[in-house]
Amino acid sequence: MKFHITTFGCQMNVHDSQWLSRALESRGWVEADESEAQVFILNTCSVRDKPEQKVYSELGRVAAHMKRDGNVFAAVGGCVAQQIGKGFFDRFPFVKLVFGSDGIAGAPNALERIAAGKEDRLALLDFVSIYEEREQPEEKSITIPETRQAFVNIMQGCDNFCSYCIVPYTRGRQKSRHPEAIIDECRLLVESGIREISLLGQNVNSFGLDKGCAGVSFAELLTKVAAIEGLDRLRFTTSHPKDIAPEVIAAFGELENLCPSLHLPMQAGSDRVLKAMRRKYDIARYLSIVEGLKNVRPDIALTTDIIVGFPGETEEDFQETLNMVERVGFESSFSFKYSDRPGVAAVNMEPKVSPEEASERLMRLQTLQNNITRKCLKNLVGIETDAFIEGLSRKQDGPQTAWKGRDPAGRIVNVDMDRDSGLVGMMVPVKIVEAKKHSLNGERTGEPW
Repeated sequence: MKFHITTFGCQMNVHDSQWLSRALESRGWVEADESEAQVFILNTCSVRDKPEQKVYSELGRVAAHMKRDGNVFAAVGGCVAQQIGKGFFDRFPFVKLVFGSDGIAGAPNALERIAAGKEDRLALLDFVSIYEEREQPEEKSITIPETRQAFVNIMQGCDNFCSYCIVPYTRGRQKSRHPEAIIDECRLLVESGIREISLLGQNVNSFGLDKGCAGVSFAELLTKVAAIEGLDRLRFTTSHPKDIAPEVIAAFGELENLCPSLHLPMQAGSDRVLKAMRRKYDIARYLSIVEGLKNVRPDIALTTDIIVGFPGETEEDFQETLNMVERVGFESSFSFKYSDRPGVAAVNMEPKVSPEEASERLMRLQTLQNNITRKCLKNLVGIETDAFIEGLSRKQDGPQTAWKGRDPAGRIVNVDMDRDSGLVGMMVPVKIVEAKKHSLNGERTGEPW
């Protein structure tokens, strides 16, 4: 069978899709372009309304392929699948499988049964109480991406129930993966040539606070993974401020390969709004975390998430958010207008901020953030660092070839070098010579390694 996967949303979805692709290929299936695919798999996101609407639009496109091949069918996985469930069967007759985040482990077998005609439709929507290990390649080595970067899931679900967030309802309660399984996977990846690993979870800081983790904390897990010989860079996302332990903060100053970057969602700069959001920390606590991080790692790059127009947010509340963005000096932020999600507490909160007011606030926030980002990047001109090459840069306007890499903090660094197919996945010593709007230009100063 030829299959095509379309992924929406977060890095966890990207990782899930990559695993599903490998699992199907191990069964003899072939990943193909849309024009040849027989099975279309949509891995979906429902954190906001817009990604959810994209799913329906994408299914409309899939329907057109049935004119080419009447045996074409679709599978919908991820958060929207968990949210809508069997409703997809009524609206889209060609959808034969729906599976939630906890059901993905059974998706390869389900797809095989449907393709073989043994099942007409299947729904894998039950939540499980313990993290179910997914099948892994039987061979001792694995095929790795050319970039030599990999994601590793360490947990699933979330127990926080923030008033605006649908994740606990679509991904279930928190389930930490067994630490030995995580370490074994990371070790196998590094032995196969991976140089950078990103640990993933809805709230990695709470790893170990539920059953299934064998009493290992997130700080202890970080130390064990960082100790794997040959691992050059280690990252993790996402972090909830309420659960970050002093040992995790200290790790940024103790573990050499732990990258100096942290995505720490603030969501709002007003204590009143944070309380309504049920975030379980206040601005004083958030600032104490920032201070601790900068004390142990002065060069750390902090990024964040911000919601504007939360129900009841006043102009004064929003101004406090702007003040916090400036005070912390986030290098970048993901900012969005609040949107109601089904089943969450904030749906019933009043008063709602008008769409026009929310849009105006979002524009002001993003203008401020762009100015801060430019200043942060400009301050890096003149430093020497290593760029981890990911591929060719989109902009090719000089006599040499421009390559795109990332510095240890994850910033994009473009470097002009002779075209060499062996550069992807290599570290290149560079000196930063220019700051652009959202990236840096570097000059090579040594040999790739």
